Amino acid sequence: MRALRSHAPQCRPMTMADLDAIVRIEPTIYSHPWTRGNFKDSLDAGHSAWVLEAAETLIGYALVMFVLDEAHVLNLSVGKSHQGQGLGRFLLTHIIAVSRQHHAANVFLEVRVSNHAAIHLYESMGFCEMGIRRQYYPSKGGREDAVLMGLAL
Repeated sequence: MRALRSHAPQCRPMTMADLDAIVRIEPTIYSHPWTRGNFKDSLDAGHSAWVLEAAETLIGYALVMFVLDEAHVLNLSVGKSHQGQGLGRFLLTHIIAVSRQHHAANVFLEVRVSNHAAIHLYESMGFCEMGIRRQYYPSKGGREDAVLMGLAL
């Protein structure tokens, strides 16, 4: 009997071999995407880096930097064609679990003030607004503010 392959989403550690797929996704969801070099630098720095796969296809990714007892989400993304299916929540749940394993007391992240879907996701997962980082993100019109959000673990 042949083993059935799971189509359920799964997270696994990101490797350099994943960068081609990631840099194909990144510009489809961001006006100012991370570069291959940004991802490589994060991997080289030892940041916690994960990919989300379903049906053997890379559909999302996340990078987290741990400093002392804090986790800082650097990038959490799901490919455009896979958004709205609960996969961002799945990936964020994984990141929170990894943060607990690293004994983080808090998880922090920034999100564009215009990214209402992401803000709603983060709030639904217990993140609270902690402040505004003025002109944090580059945008087509100049700069855009970021909402700083945090979750106590």
